[in-house]
Amino acid sequence: MVLIILGLIIFAAATYAFRNNSPFIRFKGAIKIAGIVFIAIGVLNACFKQINAGQIGVKSLFGKVEDDILQSGLNFVNPLVDVKIIDIKTQNYTMSGVHDEGAVTGDDAIRVLTADGLEVSIDLTVLYRVVPSEAPRLIKETGLDYNDKIVRPLTRTKIRDNAVYYDAVSLYSTKRDTFQMRIFNSIEKDFNKRGLILEQLLVRNITLPASVKTTIESKINAEQDAQKMQFVLQKEKQEAERKRVEAQGIADYQRIISTGLSDKQLQYESIKANLELAKSANAKVIIMGKGNSPMIIDTK
Repeated sequence: MVLIILGLIIFAAATYAFRNNSPFIRFKGAIKIAGIVFIAIGVLNACFKQINAGQIGVKSLFGKVEDDILQSGLNFVNPLVDVKIIDIKTQNYTMSGVHDEGAVTGDDAIRVLTADGLEVSIDLTVLYRVVPSEAPRLIKETGLDYNDKIVRPLTRTKIRDNAVYYDAVSLYSTKRDTFQMRIFNSIEKDFNKRGLILEQLLVRNITLPASVKTTIESKINAEQDAQKMQFVLQKEKQEAERKRVEAQGIADYQRIISTGLSDKQLQYESIKANLELAKSANAKVIIMGKGNSPMIIDTK
């Protein structure tokens, strides 16, 4: 459009500005041709619209949005048509309490009240995309700033509406997945009505009040201490059982020995001991007597 306007200005200047007595009258024809060339290039440039992959074009002529869309590639259109480019790839909108992490600079976490009256901060990411066939209606009803008009306010409102059904501790721990699925189902319906598809809803972080967080940590530490004590008691019980079995074994051994040994067995064991003693370097002569004990003579 800029080239067309520039060409018209050049052509008009060459037609009306240069008089017959002007020193530039001899360039009048060349300037007109240049103006026509600019107009032609502008018209051709306006007639062809390139749409990149993952995008579509929505046509608008004098404020009226047309229902047919332009697909990716090179498209021939009316040069007077205004084409608005819309991204149909998966987009994400993050609301986070961390600086510069979300779509809005600064603390943009969603603060909600739970069933027990506590304030909880939630960091959230919304993954969504535009339905190509619904893009003209989206432009008519919302415009290109659907992030600020649909995604952000609708998501924050639905999260606050659904958080009141959970207490802070369960929202932080056991009910987190249930809460995420609940708000997903709630937001998905409204997105579909607006021409958007909700792909995934990610609850990235839930921040509890400092007092509740301290209480939870104390409870977890107490549970860990209790588990540790149970382990110690179990270990002591096992050790006591081991000692009982060992003592029982010793008692059984002594009972068997005391009831099973005879005089002949004792004599046999004594002979074996004397034989070992005879092998010693200090024992030279062993005289066996008639008594219970042998006589050992050391000739060293």
